[in-house]
Amino acid sequence: MTVAMREVGAGPALPRLALVGAGTLGLLWAAYYLYALQQPLFGAVLLAIACGFAVIYGANRFYGARFIFPGVAAVLTFIALPIGFTIYLGFTNYSSFNLLDFERATEVLLSRGAADPATEQPFAVVPEGEQYRIWLPDSGLLSAPVPLTGPASVALTPAAAPATLLAARDAIRLRDGLQALTLTTPDGLAIVNSGLRTFASVTPEYTRASDQILRRSSDGASLTADHSTGFYVAADGTQVPPGWRVGIGWGNFQKVFQSEGIRAPLLSIFLWTLFFAGTSVVLTFALGLALAVILQWEHLRFKAIYRILLILPYAVPAFISILVFRGLFNQNFGEINLILEALFGIRPTWFTDAGLARTMIIIVNCWLGYPYMMLLAMGFLQGVPEDHKKAAALEGASSMRVFFTITLPQIIPPFLPLLIASFAFNFNNMVLVLLLTSGGPDRQGTLVPAGQTDILASFTYRMAFDDSATQFGLAGAITLMIFLVVATLSYVNFVALKRAASRKSARSA
Repeated sequence: MTVAMREVGAGPALPRLALVGAGTLGLLWAAYYLYALQQPLFGAVLLAIACGFAVIYGANRFYGARFIFPGVAAVLTFIALPIGFTIYLGFTNYSSFNLLDFERATEVLLSRGAADPATEQPFAVVPEGEQYRIWLPDSGLLSAPVPLTGPASVALTPAAAPATLLAARDAIRLRDGLQALTLTTPDGLAIVNSGLRTFASVTPEYTRASDQILRRSSDGASLTADHSTGFYVAADGTQVPPGWRVGIGWGNFQKVFQSEGIRAPLLSIFLWTLFFAGTSVVLTFALGLALAVILQWEHLRFKAIYRILLILPYAVPAFISILVFRGLFNQNFGEINLILEALFGIRPTWFTDAGLARTMIIIVNCWLGYPYMMLLAMGFLQGVPEDHKKAAALEGASSMRVFFTITLPQIIPPFLPLLIASFAFNFNNMVLVLLLTSGGPDRQGTLVPAGQTDILASFTYRMAFDDSATQFGLAGAITLMIFLVVATLSYVNFVALKRAASRKSARSA
């Protein structure tokens, strides 16, 4: 039967193999293109996908794997690879000062130069057909024709002032060619473009003394490449940027735990993240369950209308609701403060007071999250046997006692995995923080950007992209810690789900 299924599902061999071959060639070309763009990692990943695509879809023996290959490839490419790369960055010094490789960082330092003011003079561009000449009015020198399309070196000779000169705005459009041009004066001095308006001789700031040593022209000091830190280092220990990316082992993790300017805000943010996620789950669960119970009341009229109105926050995109609340909580013009001032004469400083800012975030998150809990609760409440509640009522139990002794214990087991999943979601609810408060108000005395309402995810994001040093390596180390916490929560979720299923099976038996 399996053989028959394979024969039926295999389809005509020639068209299928032609499609597989075309797809494989396309993937191989994309892999080569990425490699040519100096992206070998992504090129290697695409090459592996191309090989897997050719083997799995080209051979009938792997017919069953064809259905899961796209999903597995997507998971490895868009989930496993980014996670692995981020973890790898956590063990490097990758930052805005260490973006390059060693060879490129050396080239940047060697390309630096200082213009000699004594030789600096203005210039003008003289059009001559498809080529151009450079005119130096102060010295009365005119260059040979040059196309200004790439690196070139031409000589200057004395000449009369040209009749036609390009306007300054038109000359600026040729700046790429001008910057690649070297002019040689009659006395042998080489001058280059030193600004939008001038040419001058340029003295290199650094010269190469050896493969690992550069020499500073101004004072003759030596800079030695330090591959443990990724910088050229002077004799007095001064690091000269730009640096290059190197592995530093557990250096970022040691920095997190040993530096008071990082450890203190990180610990505080971690505790706030736990409180924020836990409080959000409890409040959304309590509010959603309460509303679901009210909507289950058989004597309630217009249930459909109430249900639609209460689900609306779930239907509106979250980022729109967050931005609306940002306006409502505006300290000067927000409707909430206008109402509070009219009723009680107070204007809370929602965005500058740490406690109020955290309260505001929890309120908004509760508004965004309660419809989901309400929908779940409405479904779970349908599964509670009515005869249990009626029997308790006949025994004289009050409605509250029936709810807490019969209804709640029966819906908690199926709810538990979802509550854990909600906790994990809120643990990384970065969008809410960034759109509502941007992590503020800021903490004082920290070495990295950190706010009173930052959670770990937003704290890491700001460290990687908002900090002036863009400390990707340090952010990668903290991301690994967050990943371990979320992985633990996922495992707890799995265990809770398994136990809930086993309890349900035992009750059914």
